[in-house]
Amino acid sequence: MNDDPIARFRELLTHAQQAGVQPHNAAALATTGRDRRPAARMVLLKDVDETGFVFYTNLKSRKARQLAANPRASLCFWWPQLQRQIRVEGRIELVGDREADEYFASRPRGSQIAAWASHQSSKLASRDELIAAVASLTAKYRGQKVPRPPYWSGYRLMADRIEFWKEQPDRLHERELYTRHANGWKIALLAP
Repeated sequence: MNDDPIARFRELLTHAQQAGVQPHNAAALATTGRDRRPAARMVLLKDVDETGFVFYTNLKSRKARQLAANPRASLCFWWPQLQRQIRVEGRIELVGDREADEYFASRPRGSQIAAWASHQSSKLASRDELIAAVASLTAKYRGQKVPRPPYWSGYRLMADRIEFWKEQPDRLHERELYTRHANGWKIALLAP
């Protein structure tokens, strides 16, 4: 076992990409709000380092409202080709404006326009409403750089628990739990 779960995760993420897992950086994000109703949805991991696991979204979305009410979340990566699952739990914080601006600038122009056009999780009268907003914003920003909307940013999940699961015959799966403590990570084996 690697003593550093972040380094181990990054190695497995690279392995998943090389193995052709599509998309290799997809994870189920689970959140709860004040109503304590859990919600899960797929997000794309955009960065991971010692500070945490980063994904981006509309700050007015349901997930963002839940994260504002309860700044703890869980990510679950499932790579069937590798017979592996990784669960990450921890506290959430917003990324800084500079980091969000840099990532937003790297996105395809269509995705930038869509970030302005879609008021994520709000009700639409029709799909035509969304298409019209895209057309209007495309015209507005023609020949210009598309700025990051003030309601669009990223979150960093700062892990305090990371579990690595590996499928084994007869359901005798391998489970290794890393728990963050003041002096580093503690490792425990869990029964399948």
